[in-house]
Amino acid sequence: MVIAVLSGKGGTGKTTLATNLASAISEDFDVQLLDADAEEPDVHLFFDPEIEHEEEIELMLPVIDKEKC
Repeated sequence: MVIAVLSGKGGTGKTTLATNLASAISEDFDVQLLDADAEEPDVHLFFDPEIEHEEEIELMLPVIDKEKC
């Protein structure tokens, strides 16, 4: 089963709903909770996660020449 909680607007309670739903469902099922919020991923604030793997990532960002726009 896959359950997605999403909205285009911030501050609507997506994280609160997702964490509470995951917590409730985890009593009967194995649960994986993915926080795909690129700007403010804060699901970890609701839990005390065990970090199994950590690595640095790099993103290539384009340089915008406003003179050519």
